[in-house]
Amino acid sequence: MSQLLHRYLGSGDALARLQDHAARLRRLQGALESALPPQLVAQCQVANLKDGTLVVATRGGAIAARLKQMLPSLIEHFARAGHAVQAIKVKVATPEQAEWRRPPPERHISADAKAGLAQFAATLPADSPLRASLERLVRRGRD
Repeated sequence: MSQLLHRYLGSGDALARLQDHAARLRRLQGALESALPPQLVAQCQVANLKDGTLVVATRGGAIAARLKQMLPSLIEHFARAGHAVQAIKVKVATPEQAEWRRPPPERHISADAKAGLAQFAATLPADSPLRASLERLVRRGRD
């Protein structure tokens, strides 16, 4: 894995810079969370820091508007915490999409089939996994 990263990133310096940048973003996220009201903490995420401009992604437009109102105090908070942030850009993140799943097919069992399955299940031993499965199928099956 390390060799693969070195091939794509070039020298070890690039990897070290990337690790430093990631660590800096984690520290900035902690500083942001300590400055925000509790209801906004889960809604805001540090996205990047470039040339003294911090980019913060929010989960919605209303949260972005609220965060923009807080920008002067946030910049002051970062300065007091020792972070070189001169400006903050607030962006609305694209919503995370839930993975689409096909709805389960509806299976219908006739009343005669249910009766036959129930009758067969009754002939099996009480502790049989097949009996338990057949009884569950009869209970859940739709006419």
